[in-house]
Amino acid sequence: MILHLNGERREVASATLDRLLAELGVEPETVATAVNREFVPRAERAEIRLSEGDAVELLSPMQGG
Repeated sequence: MILHLNGERREVASATLDRLLAELGVEPETVATAVNREFVPRAERAEIRLSEGDAVELLSPMQGG
């Protein structure tokens, strides 16, 4: 299916948010997630089913000072 991942169109095979992270090789503990502008807590990622055209954001913490 086609998703919008961090603003870019991307074809993926995964049907749930947790499987998408695995497909992308992303460590689940290292990112915050949102689907269609709604924050998704880590504990709920396996329950979030993705649909064609969904907007998925993966946000990594930034360090600075």
